Amino acid sequence: MSFWSTHPKVRWMAPVAAVAVVAVTPYAVSASADSGLPSRTAAQLLADVQRSDVATMSGTIVESANLGLPSLPGIGGSNGSADLTSLVSGSHTLRIWVDGPDRQRLAVVGDRGESDLIRNGTTLWTWSSATKTATKRTIDAGDKKASTPTALPTTPQDAAGEALKAIDPTTTVTTSGTATVAGRAAYELVLTPKTKATRVAQVRIAIDGVKHVPLRVQVYSTQLAKPAFEVGFTAVDFGKPDARQFAFTPAPGTTVKDGNAPTADSPKAPAPTTKPPTKPSTKELADKPTVVGTGWSTVVVAKLPADALAGLTGAAGKAPTDKGSDQSSAQMGAILKLLPKVSGAWGSGHLLSGTLFSAVLTDDGRVAIGAVAPAQLYAALAAR
Repeated sequence: MSFWSTHPKVRWMAPVAAVAVVAVTPYAVSASADSGLPSRTAAQLLADVQRSDVATMSGTIVESANLGLPSLPGIGGSNGSADLTSLVSGSHTLRIWVDGPDRQRLAVVGDRGESDLIRNGTTLWTWSSATKTATKRTIDAGDKKASTPTALPTTPQDAAGEALKAIDPTTTVTTSGTATVAGRAAYELVLTPKTKATRVAQVRIAIDGVKHVPLRVQVYSTQLAKPAFEVGFTAVDFGKPDARQFAFTPAPGTTVKDGNAPTADSPKAPAPTTKPPTKPSTKELADKPTVVGTGWSTVVVAKLPADALAGLTGAAGKAPTDKGSDQSSAQMGAILKLLPKVSGAWGSGHLLSGTLFSAVLTDDGRVAIGAVAPAQLYAALAAR
């Protein structure tokens, strides 16, 4: 089990927060029609996406991210990398195959190898050709999907889902003609924040004109002219993929790990008790994440567990290893060491000022993150 799963609050530092804060409203509409597609309003396009029932598809996806993260040797950022964790920076090519909710495969293809996430029923394989390692684990039949280690959306459908799952009047939603994506005519749905107090300038979602599935998502920053995050198909086929795409047999020489086996840092199950449940303590309530603001200017403030903070500060500057949580701690510690020190009435800490979001980790273990400028984080920290 990794550092990320044993310390879930650290995930507030993940860049996906910049996408997850997107909120939309279906009431601001604008008609559009060209490229032979019938006219559709924004509200109609939102309904089209919700009703889409495409169960099979395959294709090639290009994902690119310019989130303003510090560059670290061996930690993502390489355009030729096939490591799943490299998706947080640079440009990457992915292949995808989907056959219903229980058969999915995602491959990150690089110059120096390939990494795969393969689900076939209740069996999930993670494989890296570069390290010649494979991890097999059994998952619940009800699990809809398996996520990548970065928590960033890896398909247009995932990214669009993050953008559309919240309905909020702080966003103007319009259509902007049509686009051609992967050789297919698509409508463009445009999400624009009504507030200037955000680093997200606009989100553009290209929706297939026939199948009604998202083909491309672009997130624009107020700091850049080009998209700060983009994921879209360059080729797509809605036919049923060959069954062999979901069959995985480790090659000779591959180290196979049991993903269900307990490890030293696996959380222990609580001891059985007959005592009735008690109300949360004042400290437990105080440690819960606090949400400051609404819509695009939302800031989340959370308190890291003491062991997580100690792991980050203690690992700062150490070289990453290949030992699960030790590697994750060292990676995060290395990032922390590169971030500038900041201070104010709220305290002191390290600042990450990205293209779509800002984040502060205070010396006393608080994390503040939002798709906003640093000043808004400082205000939220001072108010907590």
